Amino acid sequence: MKRRTFLKSTSGIASVAIASSLTNSIMAFPHSLPDNSKYKKTIGLQLWTVRNQMQEDKQKTLKSISDAGYYQVELGDTNDAAELLPICKDLGLAVTSSFLNWQAVCTPDAKGVPSLDKILEQAQKANLKHLVFGYINKPNRQTADQFKRYAETSNQFGEKCAKSGIQLCYHNHSFEFAPLENGKTGFDLLIEEFDKNHCKFELDVFWAKIGGWDPIETLNRLNGRVSQVHLKDLKTGSKTCFDEGQVPHEAFKELGNGSINMAEVMAVSEKIGVEQCHVEQDQSPNPIVSIGQSIDHLNTL
Repeated sequence: MKRRTFLKSTSGIASVAIASSLTNSIMAFPHSLPDNSKYKKTIGLQLWTVRNQMQEDKQKTLKSISDAGYYQVELGDTNDAAELLPICKDLGLAVTSSFLNWQAVCTPDAKGVPSLDKILEQAQKANLKHLVFGYINKPNRQTADQFKRYAETSNQFGEKCAKSGIQLCYHNHSFEFAPLENGKTGFDLLIEEFDKNHCKFELDVFWAKIGGWDPIETLNRLNGRVSQVHLKDLKTGSKTCFDEGQVPHEAFKELGNGSINMAEVMAVSEKIGVEQCHVEQDQSPNPIVSIGQSIDHLNTL
């Protein structure tokens, strides 16, 4: 990707142009990405970024996302599809991917946990292309056998998903990069145990880097096995941290304000066959401002 002149439009710099409140933050950003990017007309936003705003006003928040120049959103749970899909359709936002309830994989017998079959049924009704297994809580990620068991369940479920035209993938945090047994990490085990077709990866470049793995090297290592990527920037100088709950809030940066080269990430993603990229920022003083700043950065690449 070649660096382009910063787009001069109504967007300007999002942090200046958008007011701090959600009500006053709905305005237009340049609805484009670099012409040579595969992801130009599919760039998404993971809704975890704006979880608090969604609780306040789903319609206004989704409108802000659309106005900022995003073409789709990634849901945090398949349970949200029935309510959010009509709103997204009216706003011209596609929905092709959703996280699933991680307990359906790790603790399926726990009270109130939906079955994987139920989750697949929801995904089918929503016409999703991707389902994401995206978390493992601390008690259930202590041993190699646990990771192997989740991989086996994921492979079986992923085969069912494939029959419906849905790709299952695993979204990492940083805990997977901590050493377990015989020098291997949980991520090493997932690479070994996941079926290359039935369970791919949704690589989160922030979590990979703060977990001590180079995002570009990791993407290249997983050539053909990454279906989606989370674009998320990490504060320069951040120390390795395997506990997602201990990462300082200020470590999460808008794209272009941190240490990860997003142009390179997107170029390598395209080379290795990644279908979709989603922007995400777990923590921000003002998420609506941040998502504008991030897409402004993508427009400079």
